[in-house]
Amino acid sequence: MEIIYLDEVESTQLYLIDKIKKNELLPPVAVVAKRQTKGIGSRGNSWIGIDGNLFFSFALKESQFPLDLPVQSLSIYFSYILKEILSQKGSKVWLKWPNDFYVGKRKIGGAISSKISDVYICGIGLNIASCPENFAKLDIDIDIKELVEIFLRKIEKKISWKQIFSKYRLEFQLSKNFTFHLDGKKVSLKDAILCDDGSIEINNKRIYSLR
Repeated sequence: MEIIYLDEVESTQLYLIDKIKKNELLPPVAVVAKRQTKGIGSRGNSWIGIDGNLFFSFALKESQFPLDLPVQSLSIYFSYILKEILSQKGSKVWLKWPNDFYVGKRKIGGAISSKISDVYICGIGLNIASCPENFAKLDIDIDIKELVEIFLRKIEKKISWKQIFSKYRLEFQLSKNFTFHLDGKKVSLKDAILCDDGSIEINNKRIYSLR
């Protein structure tokens, strides 16, 4: 996969969306930035960062996914693969449903996905060197370039959703001590049931990741 390294960009996600729309870049392709000035976070929030943190996005066509991957759970799939790599290097990072990276009780990053025609773009931000107040940073030292390259090589192997989900299902129990946002409100995950496609069921209502 082609990897483009930039010193500064408003958002790797928006940069890639713009280039894909203009046919200036074609999937599979990834963009990594040292600094991000207007990054996109969950629920329209910003994810702004400085040197040393991870800001990257990558684009793939649906035909480049594992055949059994539910597209509504892309963020879970990609986030968990990155989480596994970090865990193998000694981190205690875990993945809160559906796509937030945590160390202990504090968020250190997250993922967000969008679609243009048959191209899906996933952006990932991770506090590695520094973090805002009330957040945390990764609990190990890691080289960003090495991390991105290992991650993208693993993505190219098209590991099945079934294989990833079987491990994520066990980790989902940690999410039950937390909440998520739905229609502007905080909803407890305490009684949530995780479904095979990555969605959750609360009070007999099926809820899919919205990002």
